[in-house]
Amino acid sequence: MEEKKLRKRSEVPDEFKWHLEDIYPTDAAFESALADAGKYPEILAGYMGKLCSSPESLLEYMKLDDELTEIAEDLINYANRKSDEDTAVSLYSGYCDRVNALLVAVGSAAAFAVPEIISISDDDMERFYKEQPALEHYRLAIDRIRCKRPHILSPEEERIAAMAGEMSASPSTIFSMLDNADIKFPDAIDKDGNRHQLTHGSYIPMMQSEDRELRKSAFTNLYATYTGFENTYTATLAAHLKSLAFNASVHKYENTLEAALDSTEVPTSVYYKLIDAVHANLDKMYRYVELRKKLLGVDELHYYDLYAPMVSDVKDFIPYEEAKNTVLEAVKPLGEEYVGIMRGGFENGWVDVYENENKCSGAYSAGAYVHPFVLLNHTDDLQSEFTIAHEMGHALHSYYSNKTQPITYRDYKIFVAEVASTFNENLLMQHLLKTTTDKRKRAYLINYFLEQFRTTLYRQTMFAEFELKINEMQARGEAVTSDALCSLYGELNDLYFGKGIVHDPEIDHEWERIPHFYYDYYVYQYATGFSAAVALSERVLHGGEKEREDYLGFLKGGCSKTPIELLKGAGVDMTDEKVVNDALALFGRLLDEMEQSV
Repeated sequence: MEEKKLRKRSEVPDEFKWHLEDIYPTDAAFESALADAGKYPEILAGYMGKLCSSPESLLEYMKLDDELTEIAEDLINYANRKSDEDTAVSLYSGYCDRVNALLVAVGSAAAFAVPEIISISDDDMERFYKEQPALEHYRLAIDRIRCKRPHILSPEEERIAAMAGEMSASPSTIFSMLDNADIKFPDAIDKDGNRHQLTHGSYIPMMQSEDRELRKSAFTNLYATYTGFENTYTATLAAHLKSLAFNASVHKYENTLEAALDSTEVPTSVYYKLIDAVHANLDKMYRYVELRKKLLGVDELHYYDLYAPMVSDVKDFIPYEEAKNTVLEAVKPLGEEYVGIMRGGFENGWVDVYENENKCSGAYSAGAYVHPFVLLNHTDDLQSEFTIAHEMGHALHSYYSNKTQPITYRDYKIFVAEVASTFNENLLMQHLLKTTTDKRKRAYLINYFLEQFRTTLYRQTMFAEFELKINEMQARGEAVTSDALCSLYGELNDLYFGKGIVHDPEIDHEWERIPHFYYDYYVYQYATGFSAAVALSERVLHGGEKEREDYLGFLKGGCSKTPIELLKGAGVDMTDEKVVNDALALFGRLLDEMEQSV
C-alpha cells in the first residue's frame, strides 16, 4: 500500500465536491436566511392559546409549521454539510451552533402547541375538520400528535423540556469534534517497515490489506489512541445516556427504548425479536469465524484479521468512474426513470467524493429538498463501490419522498431509512454475481456478501444490544465507567464471535469510535433494514412490473403511513420474525457454498 497524504479541501477538484450553493449561493445568503428565520419564535408564540379556539387558527399554525420546516431544513443542511467538509473550520461549526440555538428557541416558543392540540376534545376536532375542510390534509399529522397524550406535559413543562434540547445535543457535538478534528493516530507500519498515515478513512483499507503486520499495526495504534482518551469518551457517552433518560422520564415513557421507538411508530417487540433471532443463529457466525481462520491459513484468528479478504489475488481496484457506472447498471431493474435520476445526481453536484483533511469520516446521505447530498470518502475498492450503491439508495429514497409527498409527510421514519440503501447493495451484489464467470472472483464476491451479513446484520445487532444494555445500566443507577463499558463490550464480542477468535483486549475499546451510539437507538435498523432489503430485492429481481411499482411506491411514501404499513405495501411484514430468519438462512447457504469450495 502506497502512503497517501490527505489533500486540503481547497486542493480537491470541484467535480468531486457537492454543490452546497444549490441551497444558498454564498455564506452571506445563509447568514441572511438565518437572521430572517429569527422572527419565527415570536410568530409561533403569537398562536399560544389560539389553537383550540378555531379551525382557522389551527390551520394557520399547521401551515406555518410546514413553512418553518422547509426553512429550517435548508439552514440545517447548509450548516452541517459545510462543517462536515472541514470540521476544523470554526466558522461552520459556529453555524451549526447558531442553527441549533434557533431550533431550541423555536422548540421553546412552540412548546404550547402539542398540549393545546391534544386538549381539543374528539368532538371539537371532528367539528374543526367539517368547518375547515383544508385541515383534512393535516389529519394524520394531528392524529400522530393526539395519540401521544399520555406522554405530553403541560405547556410550561414542555417549554422547559424544549429548552434542555441544546444541552441534549452537546454530547454528540463533543464526540464529533473529538473524533473528527482533534484525535490523531500514529502511523501504521507494514512488514517492510514503511510508514502509512492512519486516519478514519485509511483504517478500513489497511484492515483489508493482505499485509498482516500492517493490519496489526493499524489496529494496535488506533485503539491505543482511543484508550488514551477513554475517560473523555466515557464521560461523553454517559452524558448522552443521562439526556436520553431525562427525556424518557419527563415524558412518562417506561424506558428510553420505548421513547425512541414511539417516535418511529415501531413496537419495541421488533427490537427484542431482532436480538433473539440473531442469538438463535449465532452458530452460523461461529462457522464463519472457523471458515475465515481456515481460509486465511492462520493458527490464531485475531480481530485485526476480520476484514482481510478470505479470497485473495482478485482485482479490487475500482476507480470512482467505474464504480458509479457499475452501480447504474445494477439498479436497472428499477426502471429507466430511477436510473436517470441517479445518473443526474452523479452529474449535478449531489456527491462529495474523496477524503480531505478534517473531513467528516464515513459516509451518509442527507435528504435536502433541493436535492440529496451524499458524503463519501471513496478509496477505489469494492467496499467503496458498495458504499456508492448504499448512499445513493438513501438519496433516491429521499428524492422520491420529497418530490412525491407534501412537506407535511415527506420525511420518512428512520425505521425504513436503511431499507432502500441496503436494497441497492443487494442489487449490486446480484448484478456482480450474475456477470462474473471467474470462479475465484465469484468466491471473492460471496466473501464480500458474507461480510455484509457479518457487519450489517450481526455486528449492528451487537451494537444494538450494547446500546440497549448501557441504557439499562443507566436506568438501574449503575455507574457508567470506562471499565464497565469495556467489560460489557468485550463480553458481547465473545458472545457474537465465539471461541474461534482471540480476544484482543484492544477490541474492548471499539465502542469509543462508533458515532451511532449518539443516534438514539438507530443501529438496530441497519439489521432490520438489511433483512427487509434482502426480501424486497429478491421480490423485484424475480418479479415483474407490479413488484417494481410496489417497491417504488414504498420509496414515494414518505411518512404517509406507518413504516410497518409502507413495508407491507412493498411486500414485507416486519412484525414477522421470519424476515430476519430468512435472511440468516441465506447467510447459511452462502457459508455452505464457500465451505464446499475450499
